[in-house]
Amino acid sequence: MKRVLVIDDEPLARMVVLEYLQAYPQIEVMQECGDGFEGLKAIQQHQPDLIFLDVQMPKINGFEMLELVENPPAVIFTTAFDEYAIKAFEAHAVDYLLKPFNKDRFNKAIDKYLSTSTEPVAAKKHTEELLETASNSPAQHERIVVKTGTKVKIIPVQDVEYLAADDDYVSVYTSEGSFLKNKTMNFFEQTLDPRQFVRVHRSYIIAIQQITRIDPYEKDAHLAILKSGAKVPVSKTGYVKLKQVLGI
Repeated sequence: MKRVLVIDDEPLARMVVLEYLQAYPQIEVMQECGDGFEGLKAIQQHQPDLIFLDVQMPKINGFEMLELVENPPAVIFTTAFDEYAIKAFEAHAVDYLLKPFNKDRFNKAIDKYLSTSTEPVAAKKHTEELLETASNSPAQHERIVVKTGTKVKIIPVQDVEYLAADDDYVSVYTSEGSFLKNKTMNFFEQTLDPRQFVRVHRSYIIAIQQITRIDPYEKDAHLAILKSGAKVPVSKTGYVKLKQVLGI
């Protein structure tokens, strides 16, 4: 028996999926969810094999929700999408259903899933690759979604003071404190606006608008002093990049 969740903010869209799934006795719908917060809790509770997921939802979108799932299941998207999403879907999702879709198209997606059903480890790898592809979407660059205990916090990028490598995570520092994100420094260096953020050290990225001054430090190194009073190391290479961005 395959455990399934339906996550979509449109009741009619959920109803269509549930109706079409009635033809598959080997599939059990564990729950239907109206937003990403509810979907995240349901995934943690039910550990589904497959989710039907809309991308464009209020609060947090489908991609942001998936980023917070430690062991993501296989995904079939049910959505309207942009060019970045198309690349992500085609490369890594089980399938995608462009709304409105009919029963024949739905059946093809289910048959594809059932015939190529992968192990959880493979599903997780596919979803991680999907998120890397989807991160190229401009819509994914405006905020950082993190999980703090059982709560989800949305951090607008303009509230970020700096980021620091923290083992397998990145600590995102704001005026409200620091928050762990399961991403790499390279990911943030590639996705954050280079006009606003500079990687000044192997382990640090800083928001340019937060800098109050740059002080000399040991040898060729420097320290960036931020408005909050934080002192961020700046390497020799980072100092060169920083001067270029600042025009000094």
